Amino acid sequence: MPLRSPIVAGMFYPAHEAACRREVEAFLAQASCALDGCEVVAGIVPHAGWTFSGLTAAHLYAPLLEQGPVDTVVLFGAVHSWRVTKPSVFSAGRWRCPLGHLSVDEELAREVLRCSDGALADDPSAHLDEHSIEVQLPFLVCVCPQAQILPIAMPPMPGAEGVGVLVAECVRSLGRRAIAIGSTDLTHYGPRYGLAPAGVGASALQWIHANDARVLDLMVQMRGGDILGEVEAHHNACGAGAVAATIGYATSAGATRGHLAHYTTSHEVAPVGPASDMVGYGAVVFMT
Repeated sequence: MPLRSPIVAGMFYPAHEAACRREVEAFLAQASCALDGCEVVAGIVPHAGWTFSGLTAAHLYAPLLEQGPVDTVVLFGAVHSWRVTKPSVFSAGRWRCPLGHLSVDEELAREVLRCSDGALADDPSAHLDEHSIEVQLPFLVCVCPQAQILPIAMPPMPGAEGVGVLVAECVRSLGRRAIAIGSTDLTHYGPRYGLAPAGVGASALQWIHANDARVLDLMVQMRGGDILGEVEAHHNACGAGAVAATIGYATSAGATRGHLAHYTTSHEVAPVGPASDMVGYGAVVFMT
């Protein structure tokens, strides 16, 4: 049985069970979950080290504690490697994290691959060097302990939104109660990243806020078809494909609006000197 082991435990988040659980519980306790009784069907979270983005991510996960159990969590992961050229499903086995193992929904994986008619690949290797899904798993163990997962590495590509629609249709055909989570970080600003049009300091922070707002506004408006063009033009997300697919899933699953639950930057979380090299992080919730 295929087993995907952690690659960033001990770096992006704690590798030991007790410390990992303490951090998740602390983030969830700080996160707001007041959504006026609406049902969360999908969402967007960051995937940086928890020191910087854990609290932001928790603003999606905390509301799930107030909902009923789900059968499956579909995970659309950002792709940072050029070699992954098509949506790639991890179709069987388990993923390990410090809080236990999460089993893949193999029946749903088979249905998605069958219905995609070759548009999606059955390729666990696409996930071996990616961390955007991995850093979500301890949160899922705590908020959806009985759920299986369907990991899909989602490159930025035309038709990404349609992949989410396809997955939602397969979820319905199998009668699953499911949610979808896509992962992206936002603008990578500063000399380190080769993007510093506003220099450093207060003007830089203002610039990254405005640049991130462009893509976050599209997410909240659920304009999945506009995400890739926006990101190509303004470099404000590293997981455009995952975002578009999640919006496609959310729309097909009945979501009627998006909500920006939390936003920050690495500089605001841990300010050291004037704002310079920094990354934006947002949590967006799609709900009925």
